Amino acid sequence: MYSSLFLYLRPPMSVPVLNGKGEKVSSVELPLPFRVPVREDLIKRVFLSEFTARLQPKGRDPLAGKRTTAESLGIGYGVARVPRIKDSRRAAFIGFAVGGMATHPPRVEKRIHERVNRKERVLGTMSALAATADVELVRGRGHSFSAEAVPVVVDSAELSSIAKAKQAVGLLKALGVFSDVERAYEGTRWRAGRGKMRGRRYKEPRGPLVILEDHRSPAAVALRNLPGVEVVTPRTVSVLHLAPGGVPGRLTLISSGSIALLADRFKVNL
Repeated sequence: MYSSLFLYLRPPMSVPVLNGKGEKVSSVELPLPFRVPVREDLIKRVFLSEFTARLQPKGRDPLAGKRTTAESLGIGYGVARVPRIKDSRRAAFIGFAVGGMATHPPRVEKRIHERVNRKERVLGTMSALAATADVELVRGRGHSFSAEAVPVVVDSAELSSIAKAKQAVGLLKALGVFSDVERAYEGTRWRAGRGKMRGRRYKEPRGPLVILEDHRSPAAVALRNLPGVEVVTPRTVSVLHLAPGGVPGRLTLISSGSIALLADRFKVNL
């Protein structure tokens, strides 16, 4: 199915599995999705497809500004030949008249969702996962961390003991990724423009991405309270999470149980 891609697979990679104190307890070999080539062009294309899929199609009433009996007087009257309201000199209907129609309004039938093939979507997501295992790409994206290897894999048993944000902060400090949370906190700012009035008051940098088996677990609730942190499951993780803005290499923290679930989701016959 994807045989041409697997001619360029990277060699197998092993990363340490850490406990709550940041100590290595074992190691795990990253599954196939983390070994595919990083295709930035494909990641960007899949990101645009998934981003535009969420946009609300919008348009205006086709008769907006046209509900008038205004007609042009024609030539020979010494006035501009614009549609005018009956028994008045006031212009109407045209785009530059008060209450007139818009010149180029948004159209409901416009295709705003950029579609991609299913294989492209799968390969783009796998490529975005592979970028999270490249230290240079992660640092080049601006993330701040002191962990030795990426993605940071944590023992699921340690995560199950976390129930409060204070415990989550201690865990991230032990893993060496809390500095990225601080970066997101310090970079949060007020949005410029009208968006402040429309429920989008702040702009917050993207911090670590956490992949857990259950996004409703106490650990997930505690972690997602921190600035810039997102929590997703292996089944729902997408390029929107792995490469925000279409830029690959997001700092990622994965539970040991999610590694096998990711391998099952992207199981491909070699």
